[in-house]
Amino acid sequence: MFLHVVRAEHVDEYRVQLWFSDGAEGPVDLAPVLNGPIFERLRDHSFFRQFRLEGHTIAWENGADFAPEYLHGLLHGGA
Repeated sequence: MFLHVVRAEHVDEYRVQLWFSDGAEGPVDLAPVLNGPIFERLRDHSFFRQFRLEGHTIAWENGADFAPEYLHGLLHGGA
């Protein structure tokens, strides 16, 4: 089964409520994983909130995104 994010809503700070195609759902805190040049701009809260569903995951206009499997892993306490 191909996993993908079917819905996403900003909760607060760097937390996003995610719904997955396998029925899993819950908040994911992305603050600890916003490392590296591509994610630097996401540290700005106003920019972080501007994510959208693109393909099978959440993405930002600067090209940053996370694999849905990685996000699913964060939801379940790991990556």
